[in-house]
Amino acid sequence: MPHLSRRDLIQLGLAAGVLGLGGTRALAQQRLTQADLLAFEPLGQVTLLHFTDIHAQLVPLHFREPSVNIGVGEVTGLPPHLTGPALLRAFGVKAGSADAYALASSDFAALARSYGRVGGLDRMATLVKAIRAERPGRTLLLDGGDTWQGSYTALKTEGADMVQAMNALGVEAMTAHWEFTYGAERVRTLKDSLTFPFLAGNVKDTGFGDPVFDADVVFERGGVSIGVIGQAFPYTPVANPRWMIPEWSFGIEEDRIQARVEALRAKDVDLVVLLSHNGFDVDRKLAARVRGIDVILTGHTHDALPQPVKVGDTLLVASGSHGKFLSRLDLDVKDRRIAGWRYRLIPVFADVIAPDTDMARQIDTIRAPHKALLSQVLARTDSTLYRRGNFGGTMDDLICRALLAERDAEIALSPGFRWGATLLPGQDITVEDVYNQTAITYPAAYRSEMKGSFLKEILEDVADNLFNPDPYYQQGGDMVRVGGMAYAIDVAAPMGRRISDMTLLKTGEKIDPARTYIVAGWASVNEGTQGPPVHDVVMRHLKANPVVRLDDTRPVRVIGADARGMTE
Repeated sequence: MPHLSRRDLIQLGLAAGVLGLGGTRALAQQRLTQADLLAFEPLGQVTLLHFTDIHAQLVPLHFREPSVNIGVGEVTGLPPHLTGPALLRAFGVKAGSADAYALASSDFAALARSYGRVGGLDRMATLVKAIRAERPGRTLLLDGGDTWQGSYTALKTEGADMVQAMNALGVEAMTAHWEFTYGAERVRTLKDSLTFPFLAGNVKDTGFGDPVFDADVVFERGGVSIGVIGQAFPYTPVANPRWMIPEWSFGIEEDRIQARVEALRAKDVDLVVLLSHNGFDVDRKLAARVRGIDVILTGHTHDALPQPVKVGDTLLVASGSHGKFLSRLDLDVKDRRIAGWRYRLIPVFADVIAPDTDMARQIDTIRAPHKALLSQVLARTDSTLYRRGNFGGTMDDLICRALLAERDAEIALSPGFRWGATLLPGQDITVEDVYNQTAITYPAAYRSEMKGSFLKEILEDVADNLFNPDPYYQQGGDMVRVGGMAYAIDVAAPMGRRISDMTLLKTGEKIDPARTYIVAGWASVNEGTQGPPVHDVVMRHLKANPVVRLDDTRPVRVIGADARGMTE
């Protein structure tokens, strides 16, 4: 088959919009096979398989990687703070290729029409089974957390659907973050239903400091003893409601991790793996400060990197999100150290992978009672609707529009969540699509009065969580998304001095620090927040406005940022 240029792919993608997507997808599939995705030259005694941040997505979807991922301080311009062409150049990925579609936001809608959907746990199961068959007794499948939350079925079953699915997949250990938003009692119940360890060594009770969960577990694979330490998201009570887990404390706890590494080494463990939900930059700093960790399987920040980043003797592996990738890391271990390694970030291209029949049956059983509701069409989008990015996306704009209109507000605030599928132009917006953006256990859409000075305080606080030059002070999430308001941000400025030029879009007036504004938002971490569930607000708005058109301009002017992390 002749080589297709980037321009050819774009033109084919545009044609697919008229022809129903079929032609170009068939062309892409002729060039890409399941065997291609699994192609790998084995190495050594051990194969680590890793996914993270699947956010309860059982079925295939589209997911656009960020066009804005800014690094500050020592990590400026370093992976994962590269986007679009800069990322592709850094890793030698050809524009317009299947890998480029998976890794970058460039030409996303056109390439999505060509290469199709990603993810789907039945496709993931096919890959896992194939690798296990190739490497019997040598594979270890690890889940980095954010698994039980993010879909309608997970919300309605309080995570039970994902426990069932992960047990069926044969996961061998996990850690956690959003899992804790079901509350302490529910987490304990679900943990007891797992057929594998739930590792979170940095979670203690607030009374005597006793551990709440197991910290580590030792596996034997290929004659190698592997110690796996689990690290839950250290800022869970800050990023999510503390009142749901009032008797548990969290933290990075460098010293405790070091002590666990040393204890495992004292037991003659050959290989130490940190299964982490710290976020990439936190783990990069931790790898430079804690001795003896061979591999960090990192999560939380949803980064997808085609090669590990090496810090000293530690390999950092970033496996993306939403079931879009499966990491395979083969290790040759000699004298209790990594003598050699080989890696592939496998994109789970749903339309070229045969679904595993057993997992497909599990998924059908989970979804069958809800299928009629979830497939209800609310509207259609003429724009690409995506969320991922430091300052928001068109899906966030849609949510803010709904809050402004349905809650009669001047300004809307929407949390900087990274999870949520992407919709392509011409695609129907269904009930399921709305829940994939809003399925949380504290969904109240509040309406309140806030002074302009308090709005600035909110933006400054979130900005420091994201752009503090010390990764240990980055407490999760992206910038709060805004509707009805614009502002400028200097990401390199000190704390409390990053935000300026706050403007009310309706009038063009500067935000008055002393004036009170009507503000609507959702996902408040405060107990007792009142308001209708945000998913109901968005669905009501879509029914009243059945065609969605949104340009992709941000109401945010960014100053002091490295261009390699921005393609907008």
